[in-house]
Amino acid sequence: MNRTNTRRTVLGVCAVFGAGGVGTALGQGAADVYPSKVVTVVIPFAPGSTTESDARPLLQHLTESFGKPFVTDFRPGAGGTVGNGYVARATPDAHTLLVITTSFATGIAVREKPPYTAKDFAPVSMLSRRKVILVVTPTLPVNTFPEYLAYAKANPQKLNWGTSGVGSIFHMAGAYLAGLTGTQVTFVHYKGNSQGFIDLVAGRTHVSPMTTFAAQPYLKSGKVRPIAHLSAGRSRMLPDLPSVDELGVKGYDYSGWGAVLTTGNSPAAAVNRLAAAVMAYTRSPEAVARAIKDGYELEGSAPQALGKFIDSEVARWTKVVVDNGIKLND
Repeated sequence: MNRTNTRRTVLGVCAVFGAGGVGTALGQGAADVYPSKVVTVVIPFAPGSTTESDARPLLQHLTESFGKPFVTDFRPGAGGTVGNGYVARATPDAHTLLVITTSFATGIAVREKPPYTAKDFAPVSMLSRRKVILVVTPTLPVNTFPEYLAYAKANPQKLNWGTSGVGSIFHMAGAYLAGLTGTQVTFVHYKGNSQGFIDLVAGRTHVSPMTTFAAQPYLKSGKVRPIAHLSAGRSRMLPDLPSVDELGVKGYDYSGWGAVLTTGNSPAAAVNRLAAAVMAYTRSPEAVARAIKDGYELEGSAPQALGKFIDSEVARWTKVVVDNGIKLND
C-alpha cells in the first residue's frame, strides 16, 4: 500500500469517530503537526517476542502513513512492568507509544501496589487477538474437556498445571478456570513458557494453555493433545475443537490480546489520529491476510472502547487474584 492510499484510508477511518472525534481533531493544530519527530514504540519484552512480530508491520504502516519514523525500543523486565512504567512516565505528547498484551491487565491486578495504573496511559486502539487452547500431555488419560473435569475432581491437586510464573496469565487463566469449575490443580511456575512446554511434552506437567499458533508443531507431532478452546468461540486452525464456554463453563473466555497505548494526558487530537491510523491498518486486506497466516486476528477500536475494555480486564483479573489469594513476590 503506497503512502497516498494509506493517508486516504486513515482519513476514511476517521469518520467512525463522529463529529466530535478524529474528524474534528484533524482540523486542529495539534493533529496537523503530529507527529513532529520520531515516535518511539516501546516493546516491554525482549526482541523476538510475538508482541514484536505483531507490531512490526504496524510500525511500517504508521511510518508510511505519517511520514515520520516509528521505531522500536525494547525495554523488557518484570513481566512487562519495566517498559510499561517507562511509558507511564514519558512526556505526554503521544510521541512515545506502548504495545501491550493481556499481561498489562494481569500485572496491575496481581500487584498490591502497582507502579502505575491504567489511568496513567491514554488508550489508542486495540490491535489483535489470539485464540488460546487447553492442551494435555498424551500420557494423561483424558481426551475431552469433560473427561478432564472428571479426572481433576476425582484427583484434586494431582494435576500439574504449567505456568510462566506466579501471577502470569497462564497462572491466572488456570486459577480462573479452577474457580469456575470447582477443581483443584497444582500450579508449577517456570520463568518462561519454553521450559514449561518441554516438561509438558515429557509428562512432568499435565496441562497448560497454548495459543493455537504456538501449539501447531506440538499437535502435528502428537506431543500434546488439545481438549478445548479457552477462548470464547472457535479458531480457524481448530474449527472442530469446542470452547469451554460451549461445554458448560459459561462466561469463561481467555484470549490473548494486543493493543496500543500512549502516555496519559497526551493531546486528544494526536491520540485520535493515531487510533484512526491503527484502525486503518487492522482493516487493510494485506495486514488481515498476514495476521491470519501468523495465527492471530486483527481488531481495531476507538480509544474510548479500548479504555473500557482494559478497565474490565483489570477488574476481572483482580477478582481472580482476590478469590484465589494470589500473591506476587516482587
